[in-house]
Amino acid sequence: MEIVDFSILTLLLLFLAGFGAGFVDSIAGGGGIITLPVLLAVGIPPHFALATNKLQSSFGSFTATVNYTKRGLLKPKTVFEGVFFTFIGAVIGAISVQYTSSKFLINFIIIMLIFLFFFTFFNKNLGFKEKISKMKPTVFYIIFGLVIGFYDGFFGPGTGSFWTIALILLLGLHLKTATAQTKIFNFTSNIASLLIFALSGLVLLKIGIIMGVGQVAGAYSGSTLVVKKEVTFVRYVFLIVVAATILKLIYDKW
Repeated sequence: MEIVDFSILTLLLLFLAGFGAGFVDSIAGGGGIITLPVLLAVGIPPHFALATNKLQSSFGSFTATVNYTKRGLLKPKTVFEGVFFTFIGAVIGAISVQYTSSKFLINFIIIMLIFLFFFTFFNKNLGFKEKISKMKPTVFYIIFGLVIGFYDGFFGPGTGSFWTIALILLLGLHLKTATAQTKIFNFTSNIASLLIFALSGLVLLKIGIIMGVGQVAGAYSGSTLVVKKEVTFVRYVFLIVVAATILKLIYDKW
């Protein structure tokens, strides 16, 4: 499938989808609920859409990671273990999805996201202050790196939400710090999955790059906004994105 198959208006739509996803994803995750439906809507087959989505989203997650690091919210060296095990989990997930239907996961993910939404909604002070860690960081990063990394490589929707809540609840991180760490793990699982999909010849390079340019602009804008805004703003965006992900999954199912 070549880029000549698409009109200028379609390419512009893909670019704008990348920008919107990059902006939202850098704040609260969930950019895939924008880009993946657009890729499918313009006629790209599911496995090609999933693979190309990983390419374009890598631009955004990398941009957000760099911006958060420069602005002091993220120290990559302190989360090396999480990056390592997330990479391994995502590789396994990306290999598995090519041989397995993801449908059996949907019901479980919908239930988990609904739980996360209401838990966050009713705990209004969640993530406003740092708290004592309930797990040793090494143990946390091994377990959640493998599990969430696998999930992102295999399926994806809600990955950022799961990372953010886990980092707040179990490591006691501030919401902004958790958001920043989530981006480096997202980038890791995106790259790991992308490598597997590229080896399978499923990545549409030119389309991914066009959307990726939009992702860079959106991710820079969104991550800069997180640094400047209060935690309440990030919390509201997080709730909106989780709710939108739930509705999207339910709509796709029925």
